[in-house]
Amino acid sequence: MGKTRKTKIRDTPLDRLATYLGIESEYSDARGKLQRATAETKRALAQAMGVSANDDGQISAALKALERLEWSRTLQPVYVVRANEEPIKVDLTLRHGIRELSWRLTLEDGSERSERVGIDELALAERREVDGENVERRQLPMGSDIPCGYHRLEIDPGASEAMVIVAPERCWLPLSAEEGRKIWGVAAQLYVVRSKENWGIGDFGDLRRLAEGWMAAGADVVGLNPLHALFPDAPEHASPYSPASRLLLNVLYIEVSAVPGFADCQEAHKLIQAVEFQEELGQCRSASLVDYARVTQLKLQALRILFRYWNSSGDNAKGSFAAFRRERGEMLERSCVFHCLRQMLVRREAALRDWRRWPEEYRDPSSAAVRRLAEEHEEEITFGVWMQWVADAQLAAAAGSAKAMEIGFYRDLAVGCDMSGVETWSNQKAVVSGAHIGAPPDIFNPAGQDWGLPPFHPRALKEERYESFVELIRANMRHAGALRIDHVMALQHLYWIPESLSPQKGAYVRYPLEDLIGILALESQRNHCMVVGEDLGTVPDGFRERMSNANILSYRVLFFEQNMKTGVLRRPDEYPRLAVAVASNHDLPSVRAWWLGCDVELRERLKLYPDSKEADFQRQLRERDQKQLRKAFEKQRLLRKMAEFEPEEFVALVHAYLARSNSFAALVQLDDITGEIDPVNLPGSTVEYPNWRRKLSVTLEELFEEPRVKAIVKLFTKERGSAHRLFQNAAN
Repeated sequence: MGKTRKTKIRDTPLDRLATYLGIESEYSDARGKLQRATAETKRALAQAMGVSANDDGQISAALKALERLEWSRTLQPVYVVRANEEPIKVDLTLRHGIRELSWRLTLEDGSERSERVGIDELALAERREVDGENVERRQLPMGSDIPCGYHRLEIDPGASEAMVIVAPERCWLPLSAEEGRKIWGVAAQLYVVRSKENWGIGDFGDLRRLAEGWMAAGADVVGLNPLHALFPDAPEHASPYSPASRLLLNVLYIEVSAVPGFADCQEAHKLIQAVEFQEELGQCRSASLVDYARVTQLKLQALRILFRYWNSSGDNAKGSFAAFRRERGEMLERSCVFHCLRQMLVRREAALRDWRRWPEEYRDPSSAAVRRLAEEHEEEITFGVWMQWVADAQLAAAAGSAKAMEIGFYRDLAVGCDMSGVETWSNQKAVVSGAHIGAPPDIFNPAGQDWGLPPFHPRALKEERYESFVELIRANMRHAGALRIDHVMALQHLYWIPESLSPQKGAYVRYPLEDLIGILALESQRNHCMVVGEDLGTVPDGFRERMSNANILSYRVLFFEQNMKTGVLRRPDEYPRLAVAVASNHDLPSVRAWWLGCDVELRERLKLYPDSKEADFQRQLRERDQKQLRKAFEKQRLLRKMAEFEPEEFVALVHAYLARSNSFAALVQLDDITGEIDPVNLPGSTVEYPNWRRKLSVTLEELFEEPRVKAIVKLFTKERGSAHRLFQNAAN
């Protein structure tokens, strides 16, 4: 695993500008080789951030403008401070000659703190001349008993104001983690769940039944794929990690029969009971792959009828609908306007799925043309809001079914959103359009990876007082006891690839790590939501230690917990305490497929390796890793020396090893319980493989009668126990 190194400051104007913008000059790759960002990359990334750097004149002007902005404001837009600081203080920038000032801090609850102080009483941090004027940076102390929260600071003279976010040191942890107990659970991709009730895609009703079943078995957590909103007008764009918006839910997860008014809506029953509809529904249910286009068509037909019925009735639930609409505010309204507008434009031309190609009048969400459209299509927009309300209520009901679990639902937050989606259209200042998020070349992906997702602009985040980040975290902590943050290294830095260049020519861009951790800790404590960071790949030096100090759990995959040179596996007692341990996930082969080498064969057959030598290398590597795993089993006395075993037994051995890990939580993939071979996602493939579609081979109704389920429950209960122990004989 590669380690990043601290960026070295160079002497050229371009290098100084890059440092100012947070572009890291170098990093150490997965093989330990130092890689340096080229001048071409630095210029392209500066341009993506809205800073022209094509020649020395532009670079010099940009540096002066950035310095002037930093030193011309009395207050910065936002300060994130820790509640345990003695005292809590912020930096002020003051013109020479000011002798005293007044400050007022309006707390979140409306109460105030204020004081008038002499400038000489404030500690001097730095003096500087800017545009021929002397300015000073001094520290303003405001006391040590300020509660955690989002507060407003005002300074006079200057009529300056800023947000002061007072944050706790650490994220929330459940009682069992504080007491040193261990828990276990299951991880599921909701869309692949089969049941007699769903419409060809797993839904919130299935999720409720899954939660009830696993809670009865003694599990304390159900891990989920991102539930983010996708594109109703492009249903085959199915990746939950490339959504239209991470702030809203995927309406395809709505359980139609649980929608308000369903029992009494004769029109909906007539539609659903029609022979042709039932035939299509049956085909969607029996298909081995999720047919997103047909499922979307069927569900939206029924949901439109149910919405009209609800809208025309005097339903008492309209009070909760109005409250939901007010609570979710402008973000929800803009999202529904966006989908209405996009649907209208796509009917004209398919290329208009990307809002950046829309007519100019529609690219600005606050434009008069967009407001007119919202007024003209009020009912359609209310339909979108209503679907989000229904989805949110059904997710809440499912979460309520898991209330006896220590954690309950463990939601997943994707690292980015699709560039053509609503999240970027409605928040253009905070998102960079001229670069993509990706990963540098490594052992598994020698060409690097371009994920095609736009990054947050780190300077714009500060300017908007982190509103986008706060909103994102809050939206994904709803109805959850834990939140997994995909590619958590994004809190410190992200690998940006200029739109015009290859992944090999990217560079890391820094983010305000301490500020983001502080906000994450504040929202985690307020929502009683544990935070898990997916820290796979190139991890910066000291990053995992900083995450652990903040109570952010590490994400450990058994097959990666090894010495990369020798293949020797980490012993179960060597796993970190604050971690979630898994054997596999959505980007990896199932345990059974890994043992049989099916994933290597699949990649070779689909020509996803650069050449035949790579396939041979992967087989040799797999053979080495299998031998090391056998040795690890023998050392744990899970296996007699030289004993043979079948793939089914191997799956049990892997999870027995995992269950013994020191980590607070251990999760088993539903795919491993049902014995799947084909992956749900094959990274690096697009049209070659049906990603995000392969359903489980076992229905939900059959699942808890499966001998493999009972064996897994018995195994994990033996090693880890159960925090609630509702049905101990489920393991017998």
